[in-house]
Amino acid sequence: MGSDKRRVLERVTLQGSHVRLEPLTLQHVPGLVAAATMSRGSYGFTEVPSTQAAMRRYVETALARQEAGTALPFVTINCATGRIVGSTRFGSIEFWDWPPGSAHQRGEDLPDVVEIGWTWLSPEAQRTGINTEAKLLMLTHAFEVWRVHRVWVRTDSRNQRSRTAIERLGARLDGIIRAERMAYDGEIRDTATYSITDAEWPAVKARIAGLLRPS
Repeated sequence: MGSDKRRVLERVTLQGSHVRLEPLTLQHVPGLVAAATMSRGSYGFTEVPSTQAAMRRYVETALARQEAGTALPFVTINCATGRIVGSTRFGSIEFWDWPPGSAHQRGEDLPDVVEIGWTWLSPEAQRTGINTEAKLLMLTHAFEVWRVHRVWVRTDSRNQRSRTAIERLGARLDGIIRAERMAYDGEIRDTATYSITDAEWPAVKARIAGLLRPS
């Protein structure tokens, strides 16, 4: 059960060795368009605007959800080049109404569940450590700063590339929700839903850290 009280999470920058996640703003629109138009062959299942006007609407929608307390969007920056290479966000942020004295409540302004998604990367950042480290930064913030109970990730069930990347992190498949929404390509989408719980986080963190270590 969620509360009607609007809670807006603090905007943060998440810094790693390969990637920096900065709070998304309208000033990032030109850089996002440049990243989105390098090559669009990998965006078949993902909304990635390709024009200034469309990208501005995309960012404005993300910022409106941030103001409503249901999202925290980032721009993804390649530390090696300083260039914008994509975007990602926390979304579907839930605050549960715990009874007074509950051992499970960590503070009324801390979320209980978040989703990581709305992620896309330009070709230069794909198949690099950028996405893996970005997920590690976001998961660490969710589980160790907010101390959430669960992080979930969703993708079009047809998007095997995305599903493989999610499973590589150690997230568990909860199931396939059939006919869950209209897909980006206009088809009816079955959604593959994955999650990581707070009890699973230490093992998942070690797994992701291992993926980032040089072989």
